[in-house]
Amino acid sequence: MSMIKRPLAVMAGLCLSVASIFPVAHAADTEVLRVSAIPDEAPTELLRKFEPLGKYLEQELGMEVKFQPVSDYAGVVEALGSKRLDMAWLGGFTFVQARLRTGDAIPLVQREQDEVFTSTFITADKTITQHTDLEGKSFAFGSVSSTSGHLMPRYFMQQDGIAPDDFFSRVAFSGAHDATVAWVESGRVDAGVLNASVWDKLVEDGKVDTDKVRVYNRTPTYFDYNWTVRGDLGEELTEKIKQAFLKLDPANLEHKEILDLQRASRFIETNAENYKGIEEAARAAGLLE
Repeated sequence: MSMIKRPLAVMAGLCLSVASIFPVAHAADTEVLRVSAIPDEAPTELLRKFEPLGKYLEQELGMEVKFQPVSDYAGVVEALGSKRLDMAWLGGFTFVQARLRTGDAIPLVQREQDEVFTSTFITADKTITQHTDLEGKSFAFGSVSSTSGHLMPRYFMQQDGIAPDDFFSRVAFSGAHDATVAWVESGRVDAGVLNASVWDKLVEDGKVDTDKVRVYNRTPTYFDYNWTVRGDLGEELTEKIKQAFLKLDPANLEHKEILDLQRASRFIETNAENYKGIEEAARAAGLLE
């Protein structure tokens, strides 16, 4: 089966085409670090989370850092591959796609918790306590290209003998983790799955009615998100970026604000080998050839 692609229409009319937003640059003439992220949350939330980090990176790198949201996951991968982006926040599956697209994309750092990431299954139906209770009911994933909102939950369900497209009466894609929660809470679908970190944050901020929506299951752990740079960015700049992330210290109040917005206890080094399991899961789930 060919790779599944389903564009997520976010900020229509505001997010321009990837080609028009990101002019091509090369390692030797990088004057502005162009950064983006997979649109797994609302664009306004992505920008809010990035602003303090962007200012910190400008100070550490001595160069302008510009964040530009894009309309879909595929757009981030393509922009890295065509050298119109220098760095991006990627999920594990998106990193695999970027690595296959570019051949040399470099995962620099991940949050400490990304070594043991999980997905959370939720429902508003009091009769549902396990996957088998959902036979013949509707179910929502996030984006097709999401690691935590689609790939790994699908893979683990398949390992348990559940083929989602046959088991559920309807499989839908909400496009983003917060949208999945809204769909479940409104009754648009009977159940759904999302990034465990986003779920915890929505609960903490009081943005979900936990008297109505509850967790009924979680996946086993897997590697997920990372900050990735294009392979030809240059060794010196690449190392400076990595060290800037590793220097973030929760004991420093300004650093803690950045880490809290990134939902990170701290950042640690990562490497491409950590995502081999994601690639194998994607092939097993039929999301890569």
